[in-house]
Amino acid sequence: MKINIKATGIELTPAISNYTERKISSLNKYLDKTGDVVAQVEVGKSTKHHKTGEVFMAEVHLMGSGLDLYAVSEQSDLYAAIDLVKDEITRNLTHLKGKRETLGRRGAQAVKNMIKGLNFFIRRK
Repeated sequence: MKINIKATGIELTPAISNYTERKISSLNKYLDKTGDVVAQVEVGKSTKHHKTGEVFMAEVHLMGSGLDLYAVSEQSDLYAAIDLVKDEITRNLTHLKGKRETLGRRGAQAVKNMIKGLNFFIRRK
């Protein structure tokens, strides 16, 4: 997985970059090993006004290999926002994986039932 990190409204320090890369690279275990997935990560301040205190946001957009997932989180701490967006994108990935498996199982069951029906007609003759 290729990770692109962009900072908005803040300076991208090596500590932030390393933390973000470590958290997002842990998503590799949920992805197919064959596909090329690109993770677009944006961290920074969500606004300079309209809210009290500093509000930080983290966005992750996973693209490629049949994926197009997006998650965003806003917190008063940048590291907390990164943690929450990682949890949300993980939840999205596991949901998608379960959905694909369910679809595959339903398809396999339909084929199995079709073969059973063909065997029934073949045996009757």
